[in-house]
Amino acid sequence: MAGRAAPRAAPDSMENLPSFKEVPNSERPNLFVRKLRLCSIICDFSEGAGNDRDKEIKRQTLLELVDYVNSAKQPFVEAIMPEVVNMVSANIFRPLPTRSRETPFDPEEDEPILESAWPHLHIVYEFFLRFVVSGSTEAKVARKYMDTALITRFLELFDSEDPRERDYLKTILHRIYGKFMPHRAYIRKAISNVFYRFIYETERHNGVAELLEILGSIINGFALPLKDEHKQFLSRALIPLHKPAGACIQQYHQQLSYCITQYLEKDPKLADVILRGLIKYWPHTNSGKEVLFLNELEELLELTQSTEFAKVAEPLFRLISRCINSPHFQVAERALFLWNNEYIVSLIAKSRDVILPVLFPALEANTSKHWNSTVHGLTFNVQKLFMDMDPRLWEDCSQRHKVTQERSSAALVVRKAKWEQLERAAQKVA
Repeated sequence: MAGRAAPRAAPDSMENLPSFKEVPNSERPNLFVRKLRLCSIICDFSEGAGNDRDKEIKRQTLLELVDYVNSAKQPFVEAIMPEVVNMVSANIFRPLPTRSRETPFDPEEDEPILESAWPHLHIVYEFFLRFVVSGSTEAKVARKYMDTALITRFLELFDSEDPRERDYLKTILHRIYGKFMPHRAYIRKAISNVFYRFIYETERHNGVAELLEILGSIINGFALPLKDEHKQFLSRALIPLHKPAGACIQQYHQQLSYCITQYLEKDPKLADVILRGLIKYWPHTNSGKEVLFLNELEELLELTQSTEFAKVAEPLFRLISRCINSPHFQVAERALFLWNNEYIVSLIAKSRDVILPVLFPALEANTSKHWNSTVHGLTFNVQKLFMDMDPRLWEDCSQRHKVTQERSSAALVVRKAKWEQLERAAQKVA
């Protein structure tokens, strides 16, 4: 039922309705409806459009509507619900400005396209927010009009470039989620569909960070034990948000990391799924993104129990050993900083039999081949820590590494001899 009203055609001149204070209490509900209908008329804010008088009448009327909702003491009757939804829909549901696919919006470089009708639009959003949270708006009555169709169209607006609009959308959707319990599952599903399209089709969406902020609060309120539906949301919608390109993920990584740590705090047994998901989407050619992932990894490991850590230690430290050897010093440095965390060192100590054999070649390679002096110093610190932790294991790994190096050197000599033999044979034929 929601969101189907078209904007009213603008008359030659807007009617200047009396204020609520000028009419008896008995007439105020009717005046409220008349003001809602007046505010369904859309003003043209394009340059040189004029109509300043009408714009000011509508602005003042919208402010009166906000005050009326704020001061309401009796429940709103059902008859005004469609009028409210129609007015809000007429104003907020409109085509968003678009850019060509060749020049997508880059929040770091480009100025966002700001909504020209914001002098009216922000008051409409404020009115809608006040109406949703008002004690006079009864959820059982209003939910028939604030239905899934309206929620779907409302979510589409999160792609607006205007950060002021996205901030209102975030607050209002969160309040709708809190007030209309029957819509909660649908809202979560609709948000996941936005994410699927972003991850697997477009990799372009302006409102991912705001949607994740809402989800951070929603996840915080999940009851224990977590439902299978909530775990699937983690594995199918949140973890794959690590997939998009580095410039894209930087816009929402902080909020994504918060959502995932919320899950881990709720259920420590999810560590295996989360860490393997991080490994799956680990970047291999983007150093800035790798540093982001290493920061997130440290936060996750701080919440990981030793039994869950042991399950993923081997593949995780194969990845970390590659980061340690990264020619980009910030990646190598950030990976080595993990050993500055006492809790992570305690996890490593419990799984050192698995971790050190994987890590040893990378540490040895850094001491002789890495170009950065800071990385050298951090590598020596990690080596000393392992030596003190388990001298016998360190010696075993050292011996095995020595044998492996000798075999590699011998194989290299054989290979070189074969190539020389082939070159001589080729010269004789020539």
